[in-house]
Amino acid sequence: MRFGTFVFAAAALSVVLSGCALIGGGSRPLDTFELTAPPAGKGNGRGGRQILIAEPSALKALDGQNIVIKPSPGVIQYLEGAQWADRLPRIIQARLAETFQRSGNFGGVGKPGEGLAIDYQVIAEIRAFDIEVNGGEQAEVEIFVKLLNDRNGVVRASRTFAANAPVAGSGNNAFVAALDRAFGEVAVAIVEWTDSII
Repeated sequence: MRFGTFVFAAAALSVVLSGCALIGGGSRPLDTFELTAPPAGKGNGRGGRQILIAEPSALKALDGQNIVIKPSPGVIQYLEGAQWADRLPRIIQARLAETFQRSGNFGGVGKPGEGLAIDYQVIAEIRAFDIEVNGGEQAEVEIFVKLLNDRNGVVRASRTFAANAPVAGSGNNAFVAALDRAFGEVAVAIVEWTDSII
């Protein structure tokens, strides 16, 4: 009985280990990327305005971890061997909130579930976040934003923010760096516009 039990255990262990080898020994791991939060504002600290950064909406092609490239108008592909560290809308929400916080122009900045008494919501829609490779490689970022008065449900203002940044160099790092620069320009513009409106 003991010998039989040992043989069974050894066989089971070999199956588990071979499964691990298959999992770890497949294709090369994907390069995983983040966005950065740019500095914005002058820290004027005007009043106690508190804002909530909602998770942006996006079409399915942009609502995931794939990094989108467009070889021609109307054609969508994904950057080979690369991915975002999280779903793109969640990354943009987090970095946009951080940009608002770093500006020092608001009394409080939060995301849903953080318990702030909110004055305004920043509601965004990601309309473009990709690398265009038709006629020169450049990053394209376009985000539509509404400022919603949380007290009465009225939209105070809305605007589309867009920026392009040329790809400098080659490879996945260069593509993502261009997207990061374009996003940084858009994020700063959103913060400054929000500060001027509310």
